Amino acid sequence: MDRTLISAKNECNYFADITSGFDESFYFFINRFGDEREEVFYSEKIEHITGYTAQEIILMNGRGLELVADEDLNYVKLMYAELEKYDNNKIDLVYRIVTKKRVVKFLNEKIIFQKQSENQKIYKGIVTDISTGKNQEEYLLKHLEELSQMNHAKDNFISILSHDLRAPFTSILGFTEILLNEHHLTEAERTEYLNYIHNSSANQLQLVNYLLDWSRLQTGRLHLEPIRLHAQTIVFNCVSSLTGNAIRKNIDIKVRISDNLYIQADERLITQVFTNLLSNAIKFSPDGKVIEIKAERYDDELVEFVVKDEGIGISRDHQSKLFRFDKMFSTSGTKGERGTGLGLPLVKEIIEKHNGKIWLYSEENKGSEFHFIIPSASSTILLIESMEDDYQIYEASIKEKFPEFKMVGVTNSYEAINFIIKEHPTLIIASHDNPLMNGTQLLKALHKSDLNFHTPFIAILNKNDESIKKTYDELGVKSVLLKPVDPDVLIYKIIVELN
Repeated sequence: MDRTLISAKNECNYFADITSGFDESFYFFINRFGDEREEVFYSEKIEHITGYTAQEIILMNGRGLELVADEDLNYVKLMYAELEKYDNNKIDLVYRIVTKKRVVKFLNEKIIFQKQSENQKIYKGIVTDISTGKNQEEYLLKHLEELSQMNHAKDNFISILSHDLRAPFTSILGFTEILLNEHHLTEAERTEYLNYIHNSSANQLQLVNYLLDWSRLQTGRLHLEPIRLHAQTIVFNCVSSLTGNAIRKNIDIKVRISDNLYIQADERLITQVFTNLLSNAIKFSPDGKVIEIKAERYDDELVEFVVKDEGIGISRDHQSKLFRFDKMFSTSGTKGERGTGLGLPLVKEIIEKHNGKIWLYSEENKGSEFHFIIPSASSTILLIESMEDDYQIYEASIKEKFPEFKMVGVTNSYEAINFIIKEHPTLIIASHDNPLMNGTQLLKALHKSDLNFHTPFIAILNKNDESIKKTYDELGVKSVLLKPVDPDVLIYKIIVELN
């Protein structure tokens, strides 16, 4: 055997021993003869990196070239061709492979080519898996690009914002100077100028408030405090606050939201979402039109809301600008109402902070539909029962028949009120004779509170008392059971109340 060959094989064994302690590297040696004979060696770590054994690689026609990703194959072949141009040449290349488990990995290959004679060529190399570092590098480059885009967007945003903040004050100052210096103005002119100053000031205040909320969301200083909210109540409150705007344009607002629909959201922020979308719908609707707000379950975890108007619509070119802070797109309403351009970007930010999504359908002169999804509140059954034996019977039956509901148990009405305020359960089952206050007292307290209480309620009496039943009936409770309660009857009543 050729001494050079012996030396190369010894060197191969030496490096194989060294790399055996590192899972991310393997060593190889190929001795190629002119008569197409080859001696090939791969260290055992090749299987850890590629998923293929050394023998499987040797049996491949391309000695592993088959593993190289399509995008890198020509580059690798070109580098191999460059390698063989000179004796004792070296190359260092990085490329991707697809492993046996179809995982893409980045490899760094360092090869030495030695031409012993016209009939003998030796290739020695070490291959290292650099996927972790490469992935981190790609992540950092992508993150750098995102930061660059954000910085550009910020500069653009500040430029637009500075203009929008400054521009109205020129007119406001001009009108105030006229009011201060012109003593012969008619009352109608004074009123017109004062209205302009008032509207411009209100618009600027809204812009500043939007800006502050957006800033707090971006910096994490405004924290979401999601609670269980009655969707219908939130929407009705927003409609009520904007009723004056709608009446002035003779616009009819229809709310189609089920009474038993609940969402998990920050009350102040989600109110801001509805108020903004409804305000825009009124602003861009001509007199006498209809606005519809509806909601239904999107899936088991989300609720979809739709705010639909019959207004002027939005062109396709402008739709992409609506939710972007760096664009601050704004246009006048059908009565000349002004906007800030920050409302919809803030709406998008709030919805996404709730792990939701917003989108729209719109066509010029045919109106707009704004859709958004946010988390629904988990369905909860609150059981108020101080008797342990009774509690266990009810709990077992409910958990068996309604596994999708969260079951919460308390022993007195005080605990119940605290839970109802925080969680707004889907259904309440209460034994009448509980500590601190009985069932009817609890209901009266809830009706007097600011909770807009309308949760289905099942009362359980220790004895048959017609006066108590009458009181429950007056309080709107139709399901009144008598102990001992048949579990099947309880389940039936729960089904009735939930539907």
